[in-house]
Amino acid sequence: MKKFTAALLSSVLCTSLAGCGSSASSATAAASAAASETPAASAAADTAGRTYTIGIVQLVQHVALDAATQGFQDEVKKELGEDAVTFDVQNAAGDSATCTTIANQFVTEGVDLILANATPALQAAAAATNTIPILGTSVTEYGTALGISDFSGTVGGNISGTSDLAPLDQQAAMFDELLPDAQKIGILYCSAEANSVYQADVVQKALEDAGKTVTIYTFTDSNDVASVTRSACSENDALYIPTDNTAASCAESINNVASESSTPIIAGEEGIMSGCGIASLSIDYYELGVTTGKMAVRILKGEDDISTMPIEYYANPVKKYMPERCEAYGISVPDDYTAYEG
Repeated sequence: MKKFTAALLSSVLCTSLAGCGSSASSATAAASAAASETPAASAAADTAGRTYTIGIVQLVQHVALDAATQGFQDEVKKELGEDAVTFDVQNAAGDSATCTTIANQFVTEGVDLILANATPALQAAAAATNTIPILGTSVTEYGTALGISDFSGTVGGNISGTSDLAPLDQQAAMFDELLPDAQKIGILYCSAEANSVYQADVVQKALEDAGKTVTIYTFTDSNDVASVTRSACSENDALYIPTDNTAASCAESINNVASESSTPIIAGEEGIMSGCGIASLSIDYYELGVTTGKMAVRILKGEDDISTMPIEYYANPVKKYMPERCEAYGISVPDDYTAYEG
């Protein structure tokens, strides 16, 4: 970028020198036009014809994260053009250490921007660079993810992004709406995911305030998901699973255990719900990716400063339910729920 700007300035100087013989009125007109040029117009001129490389580090493959990545790519290509951007998409297969390796690789390659899809990916990118712009997506709570005790909505520095946080109090209220007889609730999540801990704490308080008995169950990785789920199902009337990447990637295993014991699950997001749950107050991850893509375009074009860009949230979460599972459990679903269609 610096070389390009220098070349542009050099070209302007050469043109000015070549035009020394022109009339004073022409020089005045040129100066006036330059002075009237807006910052946005200058940024557009600086980026015209540029090509960009965006590194995408995604924690793991599952429906929600895949949709966010796709929405991001589609929006960036739509706004910048198919030939203006190259995406280097790397999947860490659920391993935080691999996220670190990928993020460091992007820094070495000098990508123009990093998309960090999920909390461990964001943490790895933040540790790898404080200069390359980083946008997070599918990150629930940035203060928790980045260890910011007084988080006010804007990270600052080279980091911003979008959050997949749905209203947790409304998720907790779904137990009374769908499972009014369920008094013992187990909360199941991966202990390695900081944002899952945050969600679990909030939902636990809301459920206990509603008179429920709540027990926390954590697994460390995919190896102990089935055994921990079995314990949770045997000891509770229903389960809550927050937005959790490990749980999402292991939804089939969780469903096998829960269906065997006839334990209904309310999930923090649609992907987990479709895999093993009965309902969710969920966001649209594809649209979350689109929002993140719009942010990326503004940054790359120089139209916005990432250090002052607040985290953006999905505005219209929807109550969804799984018709077949709800029917199997004999659940009467209120009219404000939408059937999941896959």
